[in-house]
Amino acid sequence: MSRQPDHLVDLRSDTVTKPTEGMRRAMAQAEVGDDVYGEDPTCRALEDRVAELLGKEAALFTVSGSLANLLAVHTVVQPGQEVLCEARAHIARAELGGHAAVFGVTTRTWSHPRGLVDLDAIEAMLAPDAGPHFVSTAAVSVENTHNLGGGSVQPVPTLRALRTMATQAGVAIHLDGARLWNASVATGVPVHVYAELADVVTVCLSKGLGAPVGSLVAGSARHIAEARVWRKRLGAGWRQAGVLAAAGLYALDHHIERLAEDHAHAQALARTLAERLDGVAAVSDAETNIVVIDLPSSGPAAPKVAERARAEGVLVSVLGPSTLRLVTHLDVGADDCAWAGDVLARAIREG
Repeated sequence: MSRQPDHLVDLRSDTVTKPTEGMRRAMAQAEVGDDVYGEDPTCRALEDRVAELLGKEAALFTVSGSLANLLAVHTVVQPGQEVLCEARAHIARAELGGHAAVFGVTTRTWSHPRGLVDLDAIEAMLAPDAGPHFVSTAAVSVENTHNLGGGSVQPVPTLRALRTMATQAGVAIHLDGARLWNASVATGVPVHVYAELADVVTVCLSKGLGAPVGSLVAGSARHIAEARVWRKRLGAGWRQAGVLAAAGLYALDHHIERLAEDHAHAQALARTLAERLDGVAAVSDAETNIVVIDLPSSGPAAPKVAERARAEGVLVSVLGPSTLRLVTHLDVGADDCAWAGDVLARAIREG
């Protein structure tokens, strides 16, 4: 039995991370200006840095990944057109229908147990010129890593094949790279290799990288100029945001390589749970920092398990009646994950 920590072990998401002391100092010392006027030097430095990392012409700092995705998709999909995506993609399931509600964009989906690209399904669905009676396809969206697919990484050869297919069909590719840093650290593939296969890319600073706020959308200068206009039009322009951009710059300098620790913790947690729940529940492999537990219909419901775990100081996400998600991050260590494994295995086995 692992020793119980003296704090909550919060595995609900990597969004719960808090700024480190070094990050707080960087924020306090940030040089700032009015970003709506384009005069915040720290915001500009962050945008230039991310654009360079992703191999894109420009980037735009936004308050959230949902806003970044909203702006990115809008630059390549017009109202009344569709974007194709996996059935559990963040843009389809976790952004409150924003693409349809705000910009009149519809989605059509393929399904994959790990959220991966299905080239055959996409080829069959593509309808770039559907005529006057049907919805025309303007883009394909890929999530890397795939959140609800258990942190799965999209294979580069598949993405290259998709790029060729999309180019031939005359449609764009949107990359939801909220956890693209995790994909890169897990595979050793530089982020620009993933990004060059897409027209517009979003990346998040407030998940595994541990910044308190912020995502960016990157693409051509034309796409980002349009995104900047729409950011303001949606009321999301901000003023002296350099204090937040400074946290992002600090994260890029200090928190990318350490993502490997989160992956190792998730993998150890997955192994522990798989061993203790053998024949009782299905535990996903942890490619990156996400572990998914699928409970049997004859066992305890996921909300009940989460409630029992909370009573012992472990917080997890409930994705459905029989599904739990655990996400490791910089605020949980190996001992925390060992305790969480004990607590969850016991809560599930005891029913």
